Amino acid sequence: MPNTLEITPSIPWLKTRRGILAIMVLISSVAGCIAMNRVAASLSMGWQITMLVLFSLTFTWIALAFWGAVCGFVVCALRRDPLSLRKLDMEAPSARLLVSRTAIVMPIYAEPPIPTFAGLEATCHSLLSYAINDSDKSSENGEAARPLSEHFEVFILSDTQDATMAEVEETHVGALQRRFADKLAIHYRRRPNNDGRKVGNIADFCRRWGRNYDYMIVLDADSLMSGATLLRMVQRMQRQPSIGLIQTVPIPVGQKTLFGRFTQFASALYSPMLAAGQSFWQGDAANYWGHNAIIRTRAFMDHAGLPTLPGKPPLGGDIMSHDFVEAALLKRGGWQVILDTTITTAVSRHDPYASASHNSFEAMPSNLLDFAKRDRRWLQGNLQHLRLLDGTGLHPLSRIHFFYGAFAYLSSLVWLGLLVCTSILVSYHALSDVSVNGLPKPLSLGLLSVTLAMLLAPKLLGFTLAFWQTPHAFGGRLRLLASTFLEMLFAALLAPLMMAWHSLFIINVLLGRSIDWQTQPRGERSLTWRETWQHVGWMTFTGVVWAGAMVTFSPTAFGWLTPAWLGLVGAAPLVKYTSSGTWGGVVSHRFGLLKTPSMCLKPPLLDDFTTLVTSSDPQPLDPATQAPFALQLPPAERFGEMRCQSFRQFDRQGLAAASTTIPTSASREPN
Repeated sequence: MPNTLEITPSIPWLKTRRGILAIMVLISSVAGCIAMNRVAASLSMGWQITMLVLFSLTFTWIALAFWGAVCGFVVCALRRDPLSLRKLDMEAPSARLLVSRTAIVMPIYAEPPIPTFAGLEATCHSLLSYAINDSDKSSENGEAARPLSEHFEVFILSDTQDATMAEVEETHVGALQRRFADKLAIHYRRRPNNDGRKVGNIADFCRRWGRNYDYMIVLDADSLMSGATLLRMVQRMQRQPSIGLIQTVPIPVGQKTLFGRFTQFASALYSPMLAAGQSFWQGDAANYWGHNAIIRTRAFMDHAGLPTLPGKPPLGGDIMSHDFVEAALLKRGGWQVILDTTITTAVSRHDPYASASHNSFEAMPSNLLDFAKRDRRWLQGNLQHLRLLDGTGLHPLSRIHFFYGAFAYLSSLVWLGLLVCTSILVSYHALSDVSVNGLPKPLSLGLLSVTLAMLLAPKLLGFTLAFWQTPHAFGGRLRLLASTFLEMLFAALLAPLMMAWHSLFIINVLLGRSIDWQTQPRGERSLTWRETWQHVGWMTFTGVVWAGAMVTFSPTAFGWLTPAWLGLVGAAPLVKYTSSGTWGGVVSHRFGLLKTPSMCLKPPLLDDFTTLVTSSDPQPLDPATQAPFALQLPPAERFGEMRCQSFRQFDRQGLAAASTTIPTSASREPN
């Protein structure tokens, strides 16, 4: 690690990268629209315009994803840092180089105590063990290592409102504090209300204790991060004081259901490459995903206070998807926001994608219904972002993030509109006994083939990268090939379900139906047939009617639309059986498929977490008194203001005149 500050991280040719990406997306979109215009030339003007608008939106979205994946593939294939474009060859992080104070904060709300605190304990163990090993090495060099407790403290920020659940929570925290006594300070604060949800919880911490810390690392209740990852994040913040936020790439782990194993495999295989592609063109205007990230505390306090949107929910009131907005406000305030794909993936030049020691993990819903419910909350929050597109002073990339996040869900409604229009045209021409000149042309087949190829390309590129570089991390090349084929088939069947759900959710939002952001379901949950039919029976019925109409009016269109109606027809069994842990075990253990680096390389962090979960006492008591351990008082408060920001007014000249670098201990570099 260099002993000089890198005031501005080097991101060469950033404008050129963005320009080339924009040109490639534009060329692809224009070419696709020209082809579509020729395909629909025989239709009336109204239908031509409708089909062309719907197709252009969908195809441009696909083109952006495709070219972003190509960028990520090239960067990863060359083993380069997507930001600096340097070769990946990073030194091991060292606790001796810390000169700052960092708060590890975990906001919780009515979470299951055992897995929540087991994850936090495993993260703390990893941090302490890494510091101990580093201390042993430093002592050989004659350098005295400072205690890690001088650099890190942990805050559990509870918003739990149920008194009984809070009592159990406090019992576990007291035991956790006792286990880490004299090693690492663990503080606990419970708010009497849940005002502002997670945003209000973090803001309360910042106002009361934020000024005590240079940085805060935000964890979710299901987050797991290794000590090496934590140290790398802090050291990069120290080296580069212009960075306001570093987001890592958390990978889902610990899944047992078939759905969980599919999504866990897909994330491990594709996410590092896709994130590298995003980082390549987003540069220092990346996004924040709400957890597994490090934030410069004073920058956050000065610039990321969230306002309340005028109007009533679902599009007014509290900003639900707060992380995108906080990243945009930090960037507006002159701070760099980085998506760092090297902190958790770049360990050595020989194995940059499958480290067993540099980890950033999370959990995820175990079945499709819980997954869709989480998407419902995110959809409502992301649609709120459309109201912020004209916000004063925002960076153009921040506006793109807002639109990109909203269109990730709106695209489902656009796709549905395109399918409905196609079906209506086929049925109309069949009933009118008029041949559909526009559909079976070779150009149509070519356009469909190109569209499907661009849709599948990111998956094929991710597979190619793993097949070439790290097949051992996925169980070997043969298993990787079979697993990728199964995942692509599953994704194809899943896509129509998510299209239907997202379209329904969007309609509900437009009708003014809001939902509250409640605790995410955690752990494994197998669905019953009754619950399954209650939520997806309408999809199966719709799919059957749709397929029947197409095979009656146009067998050709029936074949073309198979990827769409087949997933809907099989919605109920797909949702039911993928929620099964038994089927997940058969696929993974008996056939050895859907393996991931976390399963094959067995990171110590995950082994420790598993051991802690299985050995945890549901009601930990002090053996001397048989009473709960007494909670320690939180540290002394040092009040700091966290101003609410405005999207209508922004003083850029005043910002430029003021110093954006807050002098803290982080501005000092070790000798």
